[in-house]
Amino acid sequence: MLNYGIMSTSSIAPRFIAALKETGAGNAVAVSSRTLDRARKKAADWGIERAYGSHAELLADGDINIVYISTVNSEHYTLAKAALLAGKHVVCEKPCTLTAKETDELFELAGKKGLFIIEAQKMLFLPTLTEVKRLISEGVIGEVSMAETSHSFPGSYNAWMYDKELGGGPLLSSGIYAFELLLWLFGDIECAQIFKSEMPNGVEWQYTVAGKTKSGVIFNVKNSTVSVLDNTARIFGSKGYIEIPSYWKARGATLHLEGKPCEEISFPCKNEMVYEVLHIRECLEKGLLTSPVVTRELSLKGIEVIERLCK
Repeated sequence: MLNYGIMSTSSIAPRFIAALKETGAGNAVAVSSRTLDRARKKAADWGIERAYGSHAELLADGDINIVYISTVNSEHYTLAKAALLAGKHVVCEKPCTLTAKETDELFELAGKKGLFIIEAQKMLFLPTLTEVKRLISEGVIGEVSMAETSHSFPGSYNAWMYDKELGGGPLLSSGIYAFELLLWLFGDIECAQIFKSEMPNGVEWQYTVAGKTKSGVIFNVKNSTVSVLDNTARIFGSKGYIEIPSYWKARGATLHLEGKPCEEISFPCKNEMVYEVLHIRECLEKGLLTSPVVTRELSLKGIEVIERLCK
């Protein structure tokens, strides 16, 4: 049985815990925070037995064999490394780290320790996106030549979102969805250029990226914390296009083919993280150290794109 230690009391953590409970793919046995009071409160709220006032205490718990890290972005590398050194498998929210060098180091360490590690890119396990990839690969919309994504949210939902030292900004928090989707569907990104609006501390509050994959797909990626966007991905081909509302948590999509009625693709679910936690359990049951879907290479290339855009 996978006994999870939840390292953070972040807003995404209860959704991951709910997915574990819904699927039975693991038990959340403990939660840690920077203060014991907060850890105890969240443990009570989420139905978790143990609470720790530091992440080090959680890592010392011998009953825990895997951790889920959903702290602020800047802490991912340090906590994931500590967990691996403590002999725990690691599920780390995206972005895995803030640099390709750090991400590569974590995967290297996990391999040496014989431990599993994955960047928690829930999007790529969604049945909707699996179906979209199939339609593209089978040429249903013809030769794909363009793609676009948009994603907006209020930056105030997390206090650290505009803090550069904590890895804030929509490029890291949301851009990683778009770039890893493009990499997963179309392969390496050849070039990209960013236009952004920045705060005095250098953190962007909105941006647009124009670029091209090595396979020839021209793309545009938009994120904003001030403007309301349509929160949709579109893939354009020579025979039609696919529209994916809320692509990072998609429950469905619409297929538009020239001269034909629109076709709805639907995969309703209560919690989109269920597919991710089931995949993690399957990987560990097979003795894998990395995911065949969210691979080491994909995680590296995703953060490399963002690093290039930040220069």
